[in-house]
Amino acid sequence: MNKNQYVAIIAGGIGSRFWPKSRVGYPKQFLDILNTGKTLIQYTYERFQNFIPKENIYIVTSNEYEEIVKEQLAGIPPENVVCEPSRKNTAPCIAYISFKILKNDPQATLIIAPADHLILDNATFEKTCQKAIQFVEDNNALVTLGIQPTYPNTGYGYIQHEAESIEDNVYKVRTFTEKPNLELAKTFLLSGDFLWNAGIFIWKAATIIKMFEIHEPEIHEIFAGEQDKLNTPEEKEAIERIYPLCSSISIDYAVMEKADNVFVIPSSFGWSDLGTWASAYDNLEKDYLGNAIAGDKVMVIDSTQCMITAPHDKLLVLQGLNDFIVVDTPDVLLICRKDKEQEIKEYVAEVKRNVGDQHL
Repeated sequence: MNKNQYVAIIAGGIGSRFWPKSRVGYPKQFLDILNTGKTLIQYTYERFQNFIPKENIYIVTSNEYEEIVKEQLAGIPPENVVCEPSRKNTAPCIAYISFKILKNDPQATLIIAPADHLILDNATFEKTCQKAIQFVEDNNALVTLGIQPTYPNTGYGYIQHEAESIEDNVYKVRTFTEKPNLELAKTFLLSGDFLWNAGIFIWKAATIIKMFEIHEPEIHEIFAGEQDKLNTPEEKEAIERIYPLCSSISIDYAVMEKADNVFVIPSSFGWSDLGTWASAYDNLEKDYLGNAIAGDKVMVIDSTQCMITAPHDKLLVLQGLNDFIVVDTPDVLLICRKDKEQEIKEYVAEVKRNVGDQHL
């Protein structure tokens, strides 16, 4: 393993599209969504332990999740759990961890990865990451991993790349597109030069900090002004003081869409962002009628293609449901058509307006 290679696993999201199983106080990255006995963050941490030194694996999360991270990732060095005092989207947290790592290691290469994605082919994933690391070590480049699309998904962002590769399977990025409508997604799929945006980035820490200085100077200035306090007992106080000054902005908007040194590696390693119940359905075992069931006492009658999860000690009897999501928790029951799953965020907002925060 290379001591100059690092990973920052981003684990501060609230996973609202997995409500009501995912809650603000205990979101999806800390849940066993696929009913395997391991949580999503545990899978992610183990995946990187295969090729990144354990002491170089950092978790960036919210203050409120610090103890959950330490509980689920037994043996992680406490100083490697880096906590944000407030949620400011991905650009500030990436700037924070990049400055922090660079201070200790000016040669650092850094992988940024979400905590809650599913990757089935770990060997190919590792090989792809190592290729990206080699590319950024040799070039002043920002690399993102793009997933070969298999259908016109409207829940993912898309990356368009140039027709000719820079080197074997590395392409310059032309455009980023946020979640398209169905017709546009179909056009992207047919064109052959669009990939799903997996939100996995590889770069040298020094390179991304320089890009912040050029393209998002306010965030750069905020962290540069306090960098002498990073990795010291004064860090926590400094971060709590400066974080409210940061804009809430994604790394895509802050840097990736503006920079001209962005490259993509088309990838296939069994990836899913597990962003919705339907994506969980796709990755769970199903019965002969196509029902994916997580729960020991669930009975289905005349029901097909459903995603069902329930407490293991609770009896559920379902009849006549086709293509539904059924999520039963001690205080909330959600029954929703699978083709309406992108609207669950709106349902959560409606619950908050009508009932308050106690079920969120």
